[in-house]
Amino acid sequence: MTKSRKKSIWVFGDYRNYYQNRVTLQLISKAMDLAKTIRAEVCALIFGHEIDEWIMEYTAHGADRILAIDDPALKSYSTEKYLAIIEALANQRDPEIILIGATDFGREFAPRLAKRLKTGLSADCVGLDISQDGLLLQIAPSFGGNMLAEIVTELHRPQMATVRPGTFKEIPHDYQRKALVERLPLMKGLPKPRVRLVEYERSVEKEHTIENASVIVCGGRGMGNKEKFKKLQDLAKLLGGDVGATRPVVYAGWADHGALVGQAGKHIKPKILFSFGISGAIQHTAGLGEANFIVAINKNPQATMMKMADVAVVGDASDVLNNLIKELKKRIRE
Repeated sequence: MTKSRKKSIWVFGDYRNYYQNRVTLQLISKAMDLAKTIRAEVCALIFGHEIDEWIMEYTAHGADRILAIDDPALKSYSTEKYLAIIEALANQRDPEIILIGATDFGREFAPRLAKRLKTGLSADCVGLDISQDGLLLQIAPSFGGNMLAEIVTELHRPQMATVRPGTFKEIPHDYQRKALVERLPLMKGLPKPRVRLVEYERSVEKEHTIENASVIVCGGRGMGNKEKFKKLQDLAKLLGGDVGATRPVVYAGWADHGALVGQAGKHIKPKILFSFGISGAIQHTAGLGEANFIVAINKNPQATMMKMADVAVVGDASDVLNNLIKELKKRIRE
């Protein structure tokens, strides 16, 4: 293989939970915007076995080129094998940028890859842009999530970042799109994995899909206690939505980490967001950028969340919640 002359932005395709985890599609969409500025192509990497469906999906969602390796030896994910493959491909082709979803997988995989490629990595980014110098501007939380830092990788390539699910919007599926598909052979000499997958099964616990929910009922410490916080589930059920939480609530054990909204959790884009007892710290509001309509309930009319809201209700969050549930149930019965 010869090195590509044209700049390229690589997006690692993680399709194992495709219909719930859309971060790869979101990254392809953002890569398309970045590529226009630096005149690059968007390249999706797909490894596995019987992967034609995902090749077509990533093509339809905006990739210009697909680097695919289809082999039974890659049927089960292996950190060591995947690292060796991407390291070899990157050394051969010199991608300008590599983007990986900040999932549990991405947080395990990306730092190892960055070390092998002797480059930097900005983790858990909440924004990406191109600087005036043509560098990838990586926007990530810092100082415990209290600030947002703008980071660039000046001297080393590729420029690498992991990005939180829900940060960007995927583009609509387009069956007419075409991409150059390179089907590569499985390279020889791959390391023998030290860990072998014997079997797996899905967790029976509820999977939070708040990144894609159209209605979200989010609660903070202003709810008072765990029992009052649980009442948010009743409202969410009535509205056909999901429940989100702030970091203090998760740390207090009122909600699990899958419900966390903000810099350290999920980025959401609901049509309607109900915010109960949330002051509006930057760690939380950084995840609300794409909410279409916000209804905030708080005792403090000067709270940041109240100022962000389209409708602000001054009052006790728990009392307002109970009255709203009561009224909705009444209307349903009627």
